[in-house]
Amino acid sequence: MNPTNTVTAEIENKFFILGDERVSRLKSPEIFSAMMKQVGMEGTYGSFNVESGKMREALNQLRYLKITGANVTAPYKETIMPYMDELSEGAMIIGSINTIVRKGDKFKGYNTNAIGFMDALKEANFEAAGKSALVFGTGGAARAVVFILNWVDTKPILIAGRSREKTLQIIRQIGGGEACPLDTLPDRPLPVHLLVNATSVSSPEEAPDLAELVHRLQLPDCELVIDLNYGRSRNFWQEMAQANGIRFVDGLSTLINQARRTFALWTGIHVEPELISSIIQSTSVAQI
Repeated sequence: MNPTNTVTAEIENKFFILGDERVSRLKSPEIFSAMMKQVGMEGTYGSFNVESGKMREALNQLRYLKITGANVTAPYKETIMPYMDELSEGAMIIGSINTIVRKGDKFKGYNTNAIGFMDALKEANFEAAGKSALVFGTGGAARAVVFILNWVDTKPILIAGRSREKTLQIIRQIGGGEACPLDTLPDRPLPVHLLVNATSVSSPEEAPDLAELVHRLQLPDCELVIDLNYGRSRNFWQEMAQANGIRFVDGLSTLINQARRTFALWTGIHVEPELISSIIQSTSVAQI
């Protein structure tokens, strides 16, 4: 369990992304390194494969290195929270973090997934207040989406996931939403105006059973489908939206805005969305 890249304590601006064995496949180092270069900042960004049950030891290593900040990805967005010295108000309510900022000797956890999603709603010119929504997923991304939809007074919010217990946990913690078992969704009209995919899957190869279910959805009132994933060569959420004449937005906008918000928390520098978009698209990235 060691951070990649040759990073020493003497380098002033140090950033990492924490995840499991999949973390080395993500493009965060490439994206954030390019952002630093564009704003004239010297620094380094590496990947950190954290073994299960070793989060405390991993964070101790990062404290020794005096990092400026870090990203957190699956599967640690929720389980890392008890190891933070402080949490933002949003992170406490949502129950997951994706960003760590070092403040002196303390680590503070934030959730920029939520505000990134809200930015994406605004860019899509979708007024969610008073509308109904169906959210697929029960992980950290789904928590962030339900938090924002609840915040802007979307009602009702239907939450569909494989685990009923995780669905109910979101409802209890965030205080909004209704559990909607997956097997109750197909082949009947669903009175929702917005559908959000907050799972990690979008192509039929990743989840053929979910792809088949999604194609059987009846959404006569739906105005917008948002898939938080980006970069799939084939996307069954997009195919379903197109087949039903519903506007579709992929996860690029959310990705750009959460990266922008994270970088500002770390550095105080606000990078234009257009610059981040060009960086992300040049990496052909699916997630960061």
